[in-house]
Amino acid sequence: MDIMLDIETLGTCPDCVVLTLGAVKFNPYTREDIAGGIYCKPDVDDQIVRGRIVREDTMQWWLDQAEAVREEALGMEDRIPVTQMLQELNRFLVGVKNIWAQGTVFDIGILEHLYKQYDMTPNWQYWQICDSRTLFKVHGDPRVKGKEGLHNALEDCVSQAQAVQHIFCELGIEK
Repeated sequence: MDIMLDIETLGTCPDCVVLTLGAVKFNPYTREDIAGGIYCKPDVDDQIVRGRIVREDTMQWWLDQAEAVREEALGMEDRIPVTQMLQELNRFLVGVKNIWAQGTVFDIGILEHLYKQYDMTPNWQYWQICDSRTLFKVHGDPRVKGKEGLHNALEDCVSQAQAVQHIFCELGIEK
């Protein structure tokens, strides 16, 4: 089983504030439905106290989004301690073969920085990281443009995982 993960943030640097994290398990070799996942909204204030960055341009970008998207990402409801989110992600990763993200630097790099800042170790090895963005550029991106739910970390994971499944099946990639 593989995992697709996605985060939403208040910047693009490794030490930016993480707003939300989503992850889903999926089999890239089939078009099986993607069931289950985790979705976490870590405590923003704790991250800021620890020196994590909020970029003005990224904050403005969020303020320009639709109200529902903005409220989900920036709202204070359902926030959990950062360490709890990192522990939940580590538990979710047990037994996983590959970890997919949109690029190998953004989501993974920011999460690795967050783990280090909180004196924790991520439950992955560098060789498990796979890049869906490169796969989409080489093959062509099968995701629906302009669909609802964009910039929700969990919904983005589902869409990205389905796109990987689509490409693997279309290309006849087998285990």
